[in-house]
Amino acid sequence: MKLTVIGHWGGYPAAGEATSGYLLQKDGFNLLIDCGSGVLSQLQKYINPQELNAVILSHYHADHVADIGVLQYCRYIQSFLTENMSVLPIYGHAEDKRGFDKLTYQQSTKGIAYDPEAALIVGPFTITFQKTKHAAVCYAMRISDGETSIVYTADTAYIPELAHFSSGAELLFAECNFYKGMDGSGPGHMNSIDCGTLASESGVPHLLLTHLAHFGENKNLVTEAKEVYNGKVELARSGWTWGL
Repeated sequence: MKLTVIGHWGGYPAAGEATSGYLLQKDGFNLLIDCGSGVLSQLQKYINPQELNAVILSHYHADHVADIGVLQYCRYIQSFLTENMSVLPIYGHAEDKRGFDKLTYQQSTKGIAYDPEAALIVGPFTITFQKTKHAAVCYAMRISDGETSIVYTADTAYIPELAHFSSGAELLFAECNFYKGMDGSGPGHMNSIDCGTLASESGVPHLLLTHLAHFGENKNLVTEAKEVYNGKVELARSGWTWGL
């Protein structure tokens, strides 16, 4: 499977870029993980929006769902221009009814509630969930194609449960909204040391730092994470790809 970073900023996008959005592909199936501000524009560098097969959302904060509305309207317009275009499933948790109810629009998208206690099969992917520690109800995701597993922390403060959840994965892409010495646990975010510790405890070989802050020197996050983690550490950027 192939992962492409569509957006990697926390809160709001930098000029010409996007907040959280990740494209996961295998055997012609296109799954979008989160759909933050600017994602629809950036996505079109890689695929047409009508080529999406499914979307899955970690939670309903704007920097993870802001472009759901424009994606829905895009699909609605394209339904008049493209023959036999299917309804796009958007998977989200139903613990926030107001957020979940917005996932269905006309005949363009259909909201489908996932059960966080059960495995979800979407195309070639099997997805399991771990509730995170965040200001809104949010779920980390472990995604497997039967051969390879990757883990997306979504938004969270450090919690030990994530180490077990991530164990054995080939890639951990973890939110890193704060620098060493800063405490992001109140709003529910990790700093660089938290991310490095999580990667070390879970034994993953590769750590990608994402959901980045708009202050400080982001490259320092990598240096700081390496203080407690000996594996490969990279900083997310638009268009960054990974695949096995």
